[in-house]
Amino acid sequence: MNRRFVGLAALAVVCAGVELVAGRGMSPSAVWDVLGGGGEVTERHILLQLRLPRMLVALGAGASLAVAGLVLQSALRNPLAGPEVTGVTPGAVLGAVTATALGLAGWDSPLAVVLAACTGGCVGALLLWLLAGRTGADPAQTAVHGVLVSAVLGGLTAMVLLVEPGELGSVVQWLVGTTEGRVWEHWHLLWPWALLWGTAVWLLAGPLTLLRCGDDIALAAGLSAGRARTLALLCAVALTAGAVAAVGALGFVGLLVPHLALAVFGADLRTSLPGAALLGAVVVCGADAVAQLSSRILAETLDAGRLTVPVGALTACLGAALLLVVVRRSPSHTF
Repeated sequence: MNRRFVGLAALAVVCAGVELVAGRGMSPSAVWDVLGGGGEVTERHILLQLRLPRMLVALGAGASLAVAGLVLQSALRNPLAGPEVTGVTPGAVLGAVTATALGLAGWDSPLAVVLAACTGGCVGALLLWLLAGRTGADPAQTAVHGVLVSAVLGGLTAMVLLVEPGELGSVVQWLVGTTEGRVWEHWHLLWPWALLWGTAVWLLAGPLTLLRCGDDIALAAGLSAGRARTLALLCAVALTAGAVAAVGALGFVGLLVPHLALAVFGADLRTSLPGAALLGAVVVCGADAVAQLSSRILAETLDAGRLTVPVGALTACLGAALLLVVVRRSPSHTF
């Protein structure tokens, strides 16, 4: 088991290194010069003030979304649960967009955006519970209800943008999902939030493992299933909100990475939760590195200097293909 963690940690370091040297503005040799203490002022600014915080934000957001997805799937005992298809991510996007686009009083700080996203995520989760919470034993049915809730919340987001169309450029980050333009302010906001709620999830690892086995077994072990599930869902919403406020709606990370974590680390969440965090960090950071390399190649090929490929587009395309595999292999009953 330790070898798996070490291997994933090494892979995360490799992805982080590739992301630092990828992209436009400076060559890989210039990156090494800056890391060695040299380099020009402009090169030092690009690496230390732009690329480094972007890389850290990608790692933190990926870890947060993966842990949130594993918590949702365990608490709901539904392999198709995830922030993207349970209304949590669309609700968080709606909250962040509404607070930003409409310029609500007092909602102009980064922390306020996170709180608005958290409120929206709670609203999305509540809507799903109202539709399928009492009869949500069927994973496919819950997934359908989640798609309906997500569609409604997405429509509300579009209505907000119609009211304030001039704000479209400032909120597109939450609609697509991107790490472009992330600076130290985003990282300083993300890491304490993720650490706080990630620690809370870690403390719930034992109860969540029991919930995966069923409410009857949890009750027989003396666990209050309803209270544990409520606390777990709150943590999942908070982690999702922090990631969404930082990088936007990265598609399918929270839905599919937990399946990989369970396959690699097993059903004991005391090990699979940190494993999911590492896997999520690797997936998002690696996807962002690929996005930067793709943007660089396309810009050179098409002579379009401002062309960028958002990381959310890559995770959505890859996740959609993997989701088909998961759905086809999932049984009709909960696991």
